[in-house]
Amino acid sequence: MKRENYYYLAAKISGYWLVPLILLLLPADFFDQGPSLCLSKLLAGVECLGCGTTRAIMHLIHLDFTDAYHFNKFAFISFPALSFLWLQGFRKDFKHFRMYRQLKTQLPKPE
Repeated sequence: MKRENYYYLAAKISGYWLVPLILLLLPADFFDQGPSLCLSKLLAGVECLGCGTTRAIMHLIHLDFTDAYHFNKFAFISFPALSFLWLQGFRKDFKHFRMYRQLKTQLPKPE
């Protein structure tokens, strides 16, 4: 068992919980202001299918469905899909973390 993998998984699992918690604690309109980061919009002046997704998902997290629909209708599909992928990744990493933790307790202590 590599000690680095154990600590890496511990940090990764912490991130799985901290990022959604921080997004939930931020106000729903936190990302509404500011310039667009979309290359399609910046270079060609045309909105792509992903434009407004971050803002829409932020409003979905706060259960503000009308503003989310206004920013990007695709977020109603992408947010559940991303949430499912997040859950799958968390379950896999937590399973590995528990396995490392069990191995760590079973190993004899160095003298």
